[in-house]
Amino acid sequence: MDLATLTLFLPACFALNMAPGPNNLLSVSNATRYGYRRACVAGVGRLLAFAGMIALAAAGLSVLLQTSEWLFYAIKIIGAAYLLYLAWQLWRANPETEQLVTGAPIGIVALARQEFLVAAGNPKAILLFTAFLPQFVDPTRPIAAQFVVLGALFLLLEWIAISAYAYMGLHMRRWFAEPRGKRIFNRCCAGLLSAAASVLLMAKRA
Repeated sequence: MDLATLTLFLPACFALNMAPGPNNLLSVSNATRYGYRRACVAGVGRLLAFAGMIALAAAGLSVLLQTSEWLFYAIKIIGAAYLLYLAWQLWRANPETEQLVTGAPIGIVALARQEFLVAAGNPKAILLFTAFLPQFVDPTRPIAAQFVVLGALFLLLEWIAISAYAYMGLHMRRWFAEPRGKRIFNRCCAGLLSAAASVLLMAKRA
């Protein structure tokens, strides 16, 4: 892979990583509720989901999503339902109770599982990898090695995006220090997650 290809790939890839979406919104919410470090560590769940999708794209198994309408819509509906479930939890969250448990250990595995399920519940993501990554692959060179490099760079930039959105959430935590402010923020996040679920439900196999 030459320098010219990387020069094109890195900014385009980072723009995708930084685009506001359900997972980045979840990082903001987690940082606001549980702290910056926990939100960043929870992002490992998202990275695992994306790594699996990149492997599927490299293996050509994403063709299943392109040809199987039933599979695409099944994954889409499950993913949207999970986003709505998270939105409902945020809407009903009690800021006073959250203040009492501040500092108590929160299950990192549970937060990482949330990140994983939100990422895995979006069938458009693997189709994005299928459409995006091959544009930067040189067919005259070993393809598997190039997918490894591109995939690793994507995940590295995704980790930066996780940290950036979690840092944003950390500052919002300071702004919404009072229970009333936290309730407003939680319900705003719930509304945005519901909107993301609606967008996901309207997604088509373009």
